Amino acid sequence: MMSTNRPAPLRRPEVLAAGAATVTVVLWASAFVSIRSAGEAYSPGALALGRLLSGVLALGVICLLRREGLPPRPAWRGIAISGLLWFGLYMVVLNWGEQQVDAGTAALVVNVGPILIALLGARLLGDALPPRLLAGMAVSFAGAVTVGLSMSGEGGSSLFGVVLCLLAAVAYAGGVVAQKPALGHASALQVTTFGCLVGAVLCLPFTGQLVAEAADAPVSATLNMVYLGVFPTALAFTTWAYALARTTAGRMGATTYAVPALVVLMSWLALGEVPGPLTLAGGALCLAGVAVSRSRRRVRAAAPDEVTQSRPESASRSA
Repeated sequence: MMSTNRPAPLRRPEVLAAGAATVTVVLWASAFVSIRSAGEAYSPGALALGRLLSGVLALGVICLLRREGLPPRPAWRGIAISGLLWFGLYMVVLNWGEQQVDAGTAALVVNVGPILIALLGARLLGDALPPRLLAGMAVSFAGAVTVGLSMSGEGGSSLFGVVLCLLAAVAYAGGVVAQKPALGHASALQVTTFGCLVGAVLCLPFTGQLVAEAADAPVSATLNMVYLGVFPTALAFTTWAYALARTTAGRMGATTYAVPALVVLMSWLALGEVPGPLTLAGGALCLAGVAVSRSRRRVRAAAPDEVTQSRPESASRSA
């Protein structure tokens, strides 16, 4: 018989986790298209609050239907921190920062987030940093920056905007790393629902802006805000938590580098924005890097002669 180097087939939980991660990145990519419409009528804080309130409402209905109770006490610390950093601070600061800088600068600074996730995960959670993960993230980061630079206009970048984008990246990374331990005590739906609720409470000071701007906003902008809450927030954050509970924070962070490539495709299909060669090349780099970061080393099967040579030894030990 000939030896083979084929990897072991994926188990059902791994397939489900990969599917959940795919749903997340597709919906998060679609969010960028919706934000363009909603962001023209709503200020950063009001948009974040409206999105989170829509998400809390959708998640609350699902929790009632599934009869999900309160998360166990050990999960609350991670839920509270992720809610404050990721659902609250990140969404407001990112909306604000992207109004201050061009797309290229935003791509460069915000996409530091997955790298910070891998480093924080290794430091605080004991996650491994395999060479394939690091290499894949380097390739994807280069692709994300390429996409951002190729799609940026003539807008300028302020130091304040750069600081806001950097703060968003740090909040994103801290929220993900805090969420990981909570998933060991509570379900993905519980962690997402109450994290979203914490973020919504944090954004309540923007209630006045939301009410005033909703009265003048076009219906399309409001519908896009609701879409952001129901799908890229309620659904995508739940599928993210489901997948995160079944892999490392670093690998999940690297998966989000597929988002820029999908944004290019969706902008092409939905907005008629035909990507240039540099944009396509950057998108291809993003996808290639994700593939590398999520790949695994192949386990070499034992050759027939190795098996034959080992039999006498094992037989003598059992005698």
